[in-house]
Amino acid sequence: MASLITCPHCGARPKEEFTIRGDAGPVRPAPEAAFDAWDAYVHLRANVRGRMHEHWQHSGGCRRWLVVERDTFTHAVHSVVDAADFSRARTEKPSRAAPRGKPAKAAKPGTAVKAAPKPAKGRGKA
Repeated sequence: MASLITCPHCGARPKEEFTIRGDAGPVRPAPEAAFDAWDAYVHLRANVRGRMHEHWQHSGGCRRWLVVERDTFTHAVHSVVDAADFSRARTEKPSRAAPRGKPAKAAKPGTAVKAAPKPAKGRGKA
C-alpha cells in the first residue's frame, strides 16, 4: 500500500500528490539583519535523523502549503497542519503568565498551588 498523508483540507491522499520543499524550521530574518543571519537562513540546514517539520505542497489536490511532521528515518508521518496555521502559532507572542528569562516563584511548603489553565490548541472543527 502506498504511503498516505492526511491533508487537513482534502483528507488522506497518496504521497505522490505532494511536493516537498524542505525544512520548515528556519525563520526568515528581518530585512536589516546582519549578513551572518541571512547566510545561515539561506545556506545552513540541520540534517536531522528523526522527527522534523517540513514544508510540503499538495500539488495534486488543493495546492495548499502544509507543514508535515515526519520522521526522516522511518518516514512515518506524525502530524499535518496548514502552513498558515503553523506560521501563526510560531509567531504568537508568549503568554504573560510566565515571562521568558524569569523563573516562576516556588510555592511555600504546605500551601495549595492553583494550576494554570491549558491553552487552547488550534481551531475547533465546525
